[in-house]
Amino acid sequence: MSAPVSTVADAVQAALATVNDPEIRRPITDLGMVRSAEVGDDGVVRVELLLTVAGCPLKDKLRSDITEAVGAVPGVTGVEIEFGVMSQEQRQELQAKLRGGGAAEPVIPFAQPGSRTRVYAVASGKGGVGKSSVTVNLAAALAARGLSVGVVDADIYGHSVPRMLGADGRPTRVEDMIMPPESHGVKVISIGMFTAGNAAVVWRGPMLHRALQQFLADVYWGDLDVLLLDLPPGTGDVAISLAQLLPNSEILVVTTPQAAAAEVAERAGAIALQTHQRVVGVIENMSWLELPDGSRMEIFGAGGGQTVADSLSRTIGAQVPLLGQVPLDTRVREAGDGGTPIVLAEPESPAARALGQVADRLALRRESLLGKPLGLKPAGR
Repeated sequence: MSAPVSTVADAVQAALATVNDPEIRRPITDLGMVRSAEVGDDGVVRVELLLTVAGCPLKDKLRSDITEAVGAVPGVTGVEIEFGVMSQEQRQELQAKLRGGGAAEPVIPFAQPGSRTRVYAVASGKGGVGKSSVTVNLAAALAARGLSVGVVDADIYGHSVPRMLGADGRPTRVEDMIMPPESHGVKVISIGMFTAGNAAVVWRGPMLHRALQQFLADVYWGDLDVLLLDLPPGTGDVAISLAQLLPNSEILVVTTPQAAAAEVAERAGAIALQTHQRVVGVIENMSWLELPDGSRMEIFGAGGGQTVADSLSRTIGAQVPLLGQVPLDTRVREAGDGGTPIVLAEPESPAARALGQVADRLALRRESLLGKPLGLKPAGR
């Protein structure tokens, strides 16, 4: 005897509630995407689903997930899905729901007092020290540890994060809100996703500021534990804009052991004195090359990372630790070019282990104090 249609219909609704939109990562039933779901006398379920935009790149993923979830309901003999597109009014309602009230002007969630997201700005004094490689590997390692992670490729002129993370998707726009692509469990946004081919970006300061502001406010990041920003080298417009937009961000300084690189890296970290940001630590990259006989060749010298950490500690007046030393390894470059960071591609390699240890030190969830009693009492009572 088959189950009553009403019981099957209820089970179908429950099954649909387990399907998340691949971009927004929330149930499609909560997002108003399920227009109807009817169970026929023959046991075939016909679902009408509203996509946020026409030509949604993850349409096949939605079809597969819905078919799997609904098809597992007892009494269902088949699943048919018809796709439609949300109206402008429906997209506006969705935007308001995601933004928690639909403020007229988007705000930067990470700058709000109750934000639990730890924001790390990865900086370097000069180019060529592997700052972007460090950024993407830390992001992938943190995501692999179960944290919700996002990366902003703030190096507008020298954007390279999408390739290194294998993020070849394009952002989806819902009204004036942008859904970032995700790769290896990391949400990522980059100006390279909005330019044609390998076109150069030729912008002045105000446009750089606006681009960074849009990446932070217009992109729907969801609830992140960690946000990493890959900054351009030096202490220019983007570093200043970041301090204005995210005054609570913490600076990670990347250098090589070379004395010349270390001197320049000190300047990148010392900007914290003017912007009142915290320098969370120094990462020394390309520290040495491990040879087949087990010895080390210090191609770029030695001691630069510790020198930067000690100098910044004296300048800032607070302890700035050397978080880790990452060996020089051609596999880091190969993994980055292939779109799979080495912490995922070869997690037991020396470079991956060193990066993983840094990620362990950064993998701290920030708890909000909003609404929590601090146990303080007035004096004399």
